[in-house]
Amino acid sequence: MAPKAKTGGKKRSGQPSAYNIYMKVQLAKLKEEQEKSGKKADHKENFKKVAADWKTAPENPKNKK
Repeated sequence: MAPKAKTGGKKRSGQPSAYNIYMKVQLAKLKEEQEKSGKKADHKENFKKVAADWKTAPENPKNKK
């Protein structure tokens, strides 16, 4: 197997995807709502809920026609 090319220690980062942006915004909103209502924020459950909501979200490029 050939050795990996050296990158000089610099990582290249691209723009966040629509999904990444949606998840960041919606997780923050959900966490804030839960804190206001006194519920304990469970990140794993919140992530599942927001990921499921992405399927029908207007921000999802697959839902734009």
